[in-house]
Amino acid sequence: MLKYKIWVIIFICLALASVPEPALSADIAPMITKEALKEILANDDLIILDVRAHPDWMSSEFKIKNAMRVDPDDFESWGDLLPKNKLLVLY
Repeated sequence: MLKYKIWVIIFICLALASVPEPALSADIAPMITKEALKEILANDDLIILDVRAHPDWMSSEFKIKNAMRVDPDDFESWGDLLPKNKLLVLY
């Protein structure tokens, strides 16, 4: 039985390792450099979302001015909070 469980765990790990990461794909969400972001900070159509985990956000001395703090685990609720016609930058 133990041997069977080990094979199941190995199979699951291999299956998960082969799953692509579309959320990190530049085709879906292009990256922006900090220099390019600085150039558009005054844009009224820009919303910066700080999606760091709560402990990381709390312990950081660096926060982007006027960034909106959102819970990364509550992604579904963001749609209700955010206007559809704005440029979103996730930090």
